[in-house]
Amino acid sequence: MIPALVVFAYLAVILYIGIFAFRKGKATGEDYFVASRSLGPYVFLLSLFGTNMTAFAILGSSGLAYQRGIGVYGLMASASGIVIPLCIFFIGTRLWALGKRFGHMTQVQFFRDRWECSFIGTVLFALTAAMLVPYIIIGMMGGGHTLETLTTVKDAAGNPVMMEVLRNGQTVLEPKHWISFELGSAIVALVVMSYVFFGGMRGTAWVNAFQTVMFLTFGTLAFVLIAKNLGGFDHIVERLAANPKTEGLLTRARISPQEFFSYTFIPLSAIMFPHIAIMCMTAEKVTAFKKTVIFYPLCIAAIWLPSVFLGLVAADQFPGLKPGESDDVILRLLTANTGVVVAGFLGAAIMACVMATDSQILALCTMFTKDIVSYYAGAKRFSETTVVWTGRGFVVAITVVAYLIALALEDKAGIFELAIRFAFSGFAALAPVMLAALFWKRSTKWGALASALWVTATMAGSWYLYEMSVGMAPKPGQPLVQIFPALGDLFLRSPGNVLVYGYLPVMPMVLGSAFVMILVSLVTKPPGRATLEKYFPNREGRQASALSAPVSRPVINTPRTDTR
Repeated sequence: MIPALVVFAYLAVILYIGIFAFRKGKATGEDYFVASRSLGPYVFLLSLFGTNMTAFAILGSSGLAYQRGIGVYGLMASASGIVIPLCIFFIGTRLWALGKRFGHMTQVQFFRDRWECSFIGTVLFALTAAMLVPYIIIGMMGGGHTLETLTTVKDAAGNPVMMEVLRNGQTVLEPKHWISFELGSAIVALVVMSYVFFGGMRGTAWVNAFQTVMFLTFGTLAFVLIAKNLGGFDHIVERLAANPKTEGLLTRARISPQEFFSYTFIPLSAIMFPHIAIMCMTAEKVTAFKKTVIFYPLCIAAIWLPSVFLGLVAADQFPGLKPGESDDVILRLLTANTGVVVAGFLGAAIMACVMATDSQILALCTMFTKDIVSYYAGAKRFSETTVVWTGRGFVVAITVVAYLIALALEDKAGIFELAIRFAFSGFAALAPVMLAALFWKRSTKWGALASALWVTATMAGSWYLYEMSVGMAPKPGQPLVQIFPALGDLFLRSPGNVLVYGYLPVMPMVLGSAFVMILVSLVTKPPGRATLEKYFPNREGRQASALSAPVSRPVINTPRTDTR
C-alpha cells in the first residue's frame, strides 16, 4: 500500500490547489470558465501542454509501442511537434484576439456569430461534445489502471498473488490488488470533479501546470532508473534484437507507409479540441503564445521518447500481453524495477499525466452553460452566480456518466486506439471548419453543417466497420485482412483499426470535410456584409473598431498582428 499512499498524498495536494484557486477566484462566469483571461506565459504554456498530454500520451503510447514497435514515436510525436505549435500560432492567437474583442468563451459562440447561425451551432456543439466524452473516459481508465497496478499484491518472491475472478461468465485467475480498477477510477473521478467544481479554469490551469512539471521531471527519472536496473540501454536493445519475436519492434516493419502517413493528419485535431480552444482564450497577453510555440516541441519529445522506449522494454520483460492489458506496462516496469517509495512517486507522476481530463470536463461544462443554457434561455435571465452553479452541476453529471462508461470499456479497448478512433480523428476532420471560419470570407454556415454531417457519418461508419470486423483482426505483425473481399483493399482490418486502402480513416475524413465545406459554401449564401466587415475588416476598419470600442471591454492594441 506504500505506493498508493504516496499517490493519495499527491491527490490531496492537487485537491488543495483547486480549493486554493477557488478562494482566489471571483463569482463570475468569465472568471470560472476562462480565469478572467489572465493566465501568465508560464502557467499558460504548462497548462496548455498538460491538458493535451493525457493518458493517451504516456500509457497509450507505451502500450502501442509494446504492440507495434519504435515507429510509434514517428506516428504521433514527430508530426505533433510541428503541426500543433503551428496550429497554436496561426489559429490559437486569432481565437485569443477574437475572444478578447467580442467576448467569446467557446468555439460555438464564435461560429454562431461568424456565420449568423443558431441551429447549426447547436449541431456543432452536439458533435464536439459527443467526441470529447471518449477523451474524458480515457483519463478515468488510465487512473484506474494506474492505481490498480501500483497496488498489486505480491508474495515474498515478488510474484503477484493470484485470485479467482468472474469475467464474462467464466472464472479466471487474475492478480490481486488492494485497489481495483473500479475503485481507482472512482477516486480519480472524484478528485478531478472536486477541484474542477470549485476552482474552475483557474484551478484547472494551476493543477495542470503543477502536473506538467511532475510528469516531465519524474517521467525522465523513471526512464533512467528502469533502464539502469535492466542493464542499460545497450543491453536492452541487444536483447530485443536477438529475440525473433521482438526484433521487428526496433524497426517500422509493423507500421505500413500508408498508416504512417495518415497520422500526420491527427495533430490537426489539437486546435479543434474544445479544451485547447478555450485554453487559448485564457492568456493574459498574446506574447504568452511565443514561449508555447518554442517549447511545445521540446516538451513533446520529453514525454514521448521515454514512453515509447519503455513500451519496447516491456515487450522484452512481459511478453504476451493483449492490447488492453498493455496500457499499464510502464506501471508494471515501475513496480518490478524500483522500490515501493520510488514507485509511488513515479506512479504519482504518471497519475499527473492521466488526470488531465479536468480540462475536457471543464470545456464541456463551459460549452453546455454558454452554448445551450445561456443561449436558449437568455443570458440576461441568469445572475453570474446562477451561471457558475449551472456549470458546476454539469461537471458532476458528465463525470458520473464518463465513469460509468469507463467501467463498461475496462477490458474492451486500448487507450491509444480508443483515442484515435473516437476523439482525434473526429476533431481533426473538423479542422477545415475552423480554418474556413477564421480565414475564408466566402465560407458559410451550410458548408459548416455539411462538414459536420460528413464527420458524423464517417465516424459512425468507421465505428460500425470496426465492431463488425473484430473477429477478423490480425495479430501484430500479420498481414492486413480484407473486410469485404468483393471490394478488394477498400476496407482493411489492422490489429487496432479499420483502414481505407491502407490509410487510417482520418485522412479521407479530413479531405472529405474540406471538400464539402468548400463545395457547399460556394453554392450557398455567405453571411451579411456587416458580419464580414466585423471579422475581416480592412486596415481602416480595424483602426476605427479599436478607437470606438467601449472602455469596459478589452481592446486589442495591435490589431494587425493579433487578427491576421
